[in-house]
This record gives sequence, structure tokens and C-alpha cells, in this order.
Amino acid sequence: MTPIFETHCHYDDEAFDDDREQLLSGMAAAGISPLINVGASMESSRMSVDFANRFDSVYAAVGVHPSEVEGITESDLDELRNMALSDKRVVAIGEIGLDYHWPEPGRDLQKHWFTRQMELAREVHLPIIIHSRDGEKDTEDLMRAAHAEEIGGELHCYSYSPESARAFLDMGFYIGIGGAVTFKNSKKLRRVVEMLPMDRILLETDCPYMAPEPVRGTRNNSTNLHFVAAKIAEIKGVSAEEVIAATRENATRLFLKRA
Repeated sequence: MTPIFETHCHYDDEAFDDDREQLLSGMAAAGISPLINVGASMESSRMSVDFANRFDSVYAAVGVHPSEVEGITESDLDELRNMALSDKRVVAIGEIGLDYHWPEPGRDLQKHWFTRQMELAREVHLPIIIHSRDGEKDTEDLMRAAHAEEIGGELHCYSYSPESARAFLDMGFYIGIGGAVTFKNSKKLRRVVEMLPMDRILLETDCPYMAPEPVRGTRNNSTNLHFVAAKIAEIKGVSAEEVIAATRENATRLFLKRA
């Protein structure tokens, strides 16, 4: 069977402190390869680069999540730039974006660093991985203002409507689908998957979060992507192998152009 391309995971998370090395070493044998470990802070970005240089199947994305932008500086942006330019195992800037679920950090600060990191991605010629929660309109508006269609990337862990998905597709973006599509209350996301072209879907776990049914509520890991692929296949009326092959081709096209 074709190996699954895992486009979004966080093995730097402390949830993996006891078995991280074992898990990452065994992913290819479990049918998951390659993986992109995605930075959410300066420290997790550094860890992602370290993993990418120690495990053949791992690539890195570097960036600062909107919930972590309090206190970052232009010097941090310089460090991210250096990571991206000096290491071909770095394949994206992310995860970046907006998260309005909590009142802090302030929205203006989030918008500033989202825009600055999109500008960085343009400068280093890498796609972006966007986190957007409860900030749909501002996300789209800032992307359009930055001409994100010229940068390219992914809406990670997509949670908005099919109508909004069309707007992001029109900008040339891919849509990341993870464990939530298997949840019993995910009717809206299943409608999104129904309308998505097969050549715009990416598979992701966001592990250790968002474990799919039938293992919901446990610590997630990339081997659970088989459940996600099976659910997408059911929705699209195709085989799981077709989903895995198509999403692998999509991820390779987006992320591995220079790797």
C-alpha cells in the first residue's frame, strides 16, 4: 500500500516525551512517510528542525502559532528566516494565522505576526501552513492583502463552511483534513470533504490532538491517519488507496518542491 504523507504533527509535544524516538523511528514501517513536524513556537520550531535532521522520514515547518505571538520579536523572525534558508529539510512556514477562541493574545498582535510571517514565507519561497480558529473573515482578508495566492499553502485542520472553502480554493490553497471528519457531529466538515476536489485535500493528524474515531479521546499519533483516509474514501465514494495516493501527490507537490 502507498505510504501516507502526514502533513501536520507535533512530536515535540511533551505528550511524546516517553516514546518519541520509538514512534518516529517506526513510522515508515507503519506505513506513514514522510511526516512534517510543525512548529508552533520558537522552541518547537527548533525541535522540528532537529527531528528533520535526525529522522529520514521527517521534514520541518517553522513558525509561531497565533496563540504564541506574545513577546516574539523581529530577531525571532530573523532566526526563522535562517532556519528556512539554511536547511532544505524545512519545507514550510507554519503554523501561522489567527486564533480568536481566547481573548489573548490581542487580535491586532495576531494580525501583525500573521502578516509578517506570510511576508517571510514569500521571501524564502516556502508555502504557509495556516491555523485559523473563529477568525474566518480576518484570515481571508489578510491573506488577500498579502497576495497569499502567490505564496501558496494549506488551511490546516479546516473548520469553516464549504462556501469559505471555495474562497480558499480559489486562492490556490489546499485543505487539511484530520480526525474531526470521523466525529459523529462533523456534518459540516463532511460537506466540505464532499465538495473538495481530490487534488486539494491533505491528510493530517495534528497529533497529539484530535484523535479520530474509534480512538477518540486518546493521545493521537500519525498511524491513526488510516482511519481518516477511510472516512474520506467513504464520503467521496472511492477507495482508501485512492485517497492516500492522491493526498500524497498533493502534499509532495506543495511541500517538497525544493527538498
